[in-house]
Amino acid sequence: MKRKVLSAVMCVSMVAAMLAGCGSKPADTAAPAADDTATEAAATQAATEAVADATQAAGDQEHYTFGYTCMDGTNPFFVTIEKSIREQVEAKGDTLITTDPANDVTLQITQIEDMISQGIDAIFLNPAEAEGILPALDQLKEAGIPIINFDTEVADLTYVASYAGSDNYNAGKVCGEDLVAKCPDGGDIIVLDSPTMNSVVDRTNGFLDAIDGKGFNIVAQQDAKGNLEVSMGIAEDLLQAHGDVVAIFGGNDPTALGALAAANAAGLTDCKIYGVDGSPDIKAELASGESLIEGTGAQSPEGIADKSVEIMYKLMSGETIDERYPVETFLITADNVADYGTDGWQ
Repeated sequence: MKRKVLSAVMCVSMVAAMLAGCGSKPADTAAPAADDTATEAAATQAATEAVADATQAAGDQEHYTFGYTCMDGTNPFFVTIEKSIREQVEAKGDTLITTDPANDVTLQITQIEDMISQGIDAIFLNPAEAEGILPALDQLKEAGIPIINFDTEVADLTYVASYAGSDNYNAGKVCGEDLVAKCPDGGDIIVLDSPTMNSVVDRTNGFLDAIDGKGFNIVAQQDAKGNLEVSMGIAEDLLQAHGDVVAIFGGNDPTALGALAAANAAGLTDCKIYGVDGSPDIKAELASGESLIEGTGAQSPEGIADKSVEIMYKLMSGETIDERYPVETFLITADNVADYGTDGWQ
């Protein structure tokens, strides 16, 4: 952009020089006529306005390089968020540098350090661990790089410019309320959470608050790390000892799908499994009418992406932004899944 402004200034100098040359007269030549002087003045004004327009255009063409990091780039939820953010950023002529730490906060910190060295202007950040990511936040702060925190809160929100994410507490709460309505006598349940992910912690708390005092007994609560394979292995072991559970709650849809695979392998036929996300895979299970998946606390990754991009560009343009932008969550079951479709996210 500086080169374009410099070129514009050079153009002014050249035009001025040309006008000066055209306007110079030998000493024995008569003074220019009034209309000649007016013509030169008009030309000078036009040149000045053209340069001003060129300078403004150069400023308007400033582009940004953004960083992007999420806890698990293979999770369909985050795949959708990254794709949507990338499309919107690139449509504006800007650049998005994406990294995937695969749920390893140490790797995530290293990747953020690398993005800082590449000169990013700001970053879209979802932490692999709410507390563990703090050293990277210190480095971003020192480098003067603003953060838009999305989906999962970092442990200290004073580091971030703004947060955009789902109402995770409500996403778990609506699952718990559905379970209470369908199992009024209570029963044994398994909870598969992820204590290092604030979003899953909020969902679990919402679920547990909804079922509190309703006759349910938590026979096991374990960290499934938000991962399908991990949750499947844990659920397989737990179901050997607790094969009569009435329900399993998973902190996200991959966890619920892992629990579903374990329950199917164990031959369970009367166990209600809940997840959180509203992913196409979970909605397909609900639409089948034959699955143990009972419901999902649905959210919109595209809604989170849209809001994150919106506030990022407001931030970059110097506009005032809020500290938090909540995105709606709601329950999807077999009764209303047709309203949302199974081919994509809501």
